[in-house]
Amino acid sequence: MLGAKYDFSRDRERRAGIDDMVFMSKNTDSEISHNLKIRFDVNYIYTYIGPVLIAVNPYKDVEYCRDSHMEKYRGATQMDNAPHIFAIAEDMFSNMLIDSEKQCVIISGESGAGKTVSAKFIMAYIAEVSGGGPNVKRIKDVILQSNPLLEAFGNAKTIRNDNSSRFGKYVEIQFSRGGEPIGGAISNFLLEKSRVVSQAENERNFHIFYQLLSSREFCQQYSLSHELRFQYINHAESSRVQKIDDIKEMQHTLHAMDVMGFSSEIKQSIFSLLAGILHLGNVQFGDKNNYATVLSERDLQAPCAYFGIQIDYLKTKLISKRLEFKEHQKNELIDQTFTVDKAIFTRDALAKSIYSRIFDYLIQGVNLAFQTTAKSDLSIGILDIYGFEIFERNSFEQFCINYVNEKLQQIFIELTLKKEQEEYKRENIQWSPISFFNNIVVCDLFEAKQPPGMFLLLDDICLSSHATTEKVDKSYLHKLSSLSNQHLIVSPPTFTVKHYAGAVIYHSDQFCEKNRDILNIDLMEMMQSSTIPFVVRLFPEQTSTIKSRPTTAGTKIRTQANLLVEKLMTCQPHCT
Repeated sequence: MLGAKYDFSRDRERRAGIDDMVFMSKNTDSEISHNLKIRFDVNYIYTYIGPVLIAVNPYKDVEYCRDSHMEKYRGATQMDNAPHIFAIAEDMFSNMLIDSEKQCVIISGESGAGKTVSAKFIMAYIAEVSGGGPNVKRIKDVILQSNPLLEAFGNAKTIRNDNSSRFGKYVEIQFSRGGEPIGGAISNFLLEKSRVVSQAENERNFHIFYQLLSSREFCQQYSLSHELRFQYINHAESSRVQKIDDIKEMQHTLHAMDVMGFSSEIKQSIFSLLAGILHLGNVQFGDKNNYATVLSERDLQAPCAYFGIQIDYLKTKLISKRLEFKEHQKNELIDQTFTVDKAIFTRDALAKSIYSRIFDYLIQGVNLAFQTTAKSDLSIGILDIYGFEIFERNSFEQFCINYVNEKLQQIFIELTLKKEQEEYKRENIQWSPISFFNNIVVCDLFEAKQPPGMFLLLDDICLSSHATTEKVDKSYLHKLSSLSNQHLIVSPPTFTVKHYAGAVIYHSDQFCEKNRDILNIDLMEMMQSSTIPFVVRLFPEQTSTIKSRPTTAGTKIRTQANLLVEKLMTCQPHCT
């Protein structure tokens, strides 16, 4: 039944506190917190502030978030029922059809706030209430099964959250005029590649590694064992998560891969590479006259077998690279042998590159399954991205994540606070002006061209300097010191940025190396020599034409963030 409503007199949760905090007599921080708490204490997690939905993560299954509850919100307005993520989804879906206008939802919050779960609820609701038909069912399956697939490869246990998204994604679902999903696309941002090779204490690598280790069949096939300690993961036995059943999740991942149309050969190649990454992490180096050597060639056998490359090739390229220089009008080649630290960096860079390319391939596979020839200008976009991050130690990853959150905050300011008050002014409506911090000054600190912002200064240092990592990072801090901005404090070896959500101290070590984000050309050519077709496909670069100045990680995320903002600004936004 469309437009179903239920009797609020029987809804005890609704009577706790105020549904919409716009109607509170006092809108102070303490009053808002108090209202959220008294609702949370009676197990009600959703509250409105006007059109914005506040969700407090209960860290448990909530009865009124199950599929059976969706019918109450189908066809209903936002005021007909108690606040809910389903109401936001219904509002987007109905507005899209009525107004013929693109919709989007920006899901924001700190790590562990429940953003990914909210995104899944929205996708599940849309799949439930939209039209039918064989092709529509296939698209709905892709929508729903993209979640377990990308969570397996893109999520991990962190200190705050057992299923933390370590990447950002924007899911755009296309609809026909009748409201049937006909296609879509996923854009991904900022995969936390560094997690592949190291994790903080009491955290895990990406879920997929533990799913592989949970399967006796895969362990036997890929020489994996719980008894064998892999350097790239915290010990499998000691990092089991009570609420995660890795065996069951592996079955979900395999099913999702089937839905996306990945062949048995492709799946086997992906798992083979993942096993190769784990074994690669166990390759150790020794020092001989200040040069790196591989301690045991036996450690090279497994990664070489799973990568489909020669042992001597990997051994050579982990500890050296070929340099080209001109002498007497001729191009000469020499092999430069690495130090132990550089060899470790090279090994880890290869592992991170392979994993990120697998992840990108999976995204392409989902988009291929989403693909449609039908034309439509109706869509719903769902943005699920890292929340603002403030850790004990913040590095380049947090720098990029918090920059993107500043950009999203700017959208919120433009579309709610600033736009609404400007409209009041135009229409001569009497109101008490709301003061707010316009974070455009912080966005400019990151991305301005003139005077150059922090990203441009970082690129300049990375492209012009070939000094050691430590010296380059010091040069970057020196450049930052020249900026005159009240939201930046430089105090070597750290610098502090005063974000809209609070001040964050960033440690500058490895900033420039992470920004370069370059894989040695020799390693690309080595992987292109693989006997496994899938591996060769992951490394399509024409190495002879690679620019001497490749695009940096900072430039990539800056470009992605601005394209995302442009896309979101073309939609009718909803916030939660």
